[in-house]
Amino acid sequence: MATEVRAWQRMLSGRRLDLLDPTPVDIEIEDIAHGLAFVARWNGQTHGDFAYSVAEHSLLVETLFRRIAPKAPAKWQMAALLHDAPEYVIGDMISPVKNAVGRGYGELDQRLTDAIHIRFGLPAQIPASIKKQIKRADKLSAWMEATRLAGFTTSEADRFFGRPRPDLIEGLDLRLRPPLEVRADYTSRFGELQLAMGRG
Repeated sequence: MATEVRAWQRMLSGRRLDLLDPTPVDIEIEDIAHGLAFVARWNGQTHGDFAYSVAEHSLLVETLFRRIAPKAPAKWQMAALLHDAPEYVIGDMISPVKNAVGRGYGELDQRLTDAIHIRFGLPAQIPASIKKQIKRADKLSAWMEATRLAGFTTSEADRFFGRPRPDLIEGLDLRLRPPLEVRADYTSRFGELQLAMGRG
């Protein structure tokens, strides 16, 4: 008799999210915010008393996206905030591990992204121009994190992530905070963007 393979995860909200076939109705922002606040960037290899979480990273990326695209509507700001949302269930793999795992990780990430976007009023596939701007913000964030938290030299970070324009990162600090504090800020920013999108 074959053993049934479980492909769903029970979330704190009580939802059961099927990782292989996620549906928007099983996605809740509280689950995303909680999960991302406890997922460490850089496999936890950062200086400080707290891990630098994916939730904190996402807040920074959304801020950087607004600097890159100051006239972007709230829905694309939301896309920037949610750019790593699937990691609330699949974790944050550093690029070398993603490359080793191969195509399967990317396909899983994309299915979850599509469902998350639909759940929160975004198109499943966002325009390529917006994705490019979010990716640019993501790389800026990675450069800041690499040099300020993860022990990279500036020249190493320049090679892997590109040298940032100083005005885009000016005045931005990286904060290491307790997960529940970051979770609250992530949820709060999500709520502000929902209101701006007319979905509050």
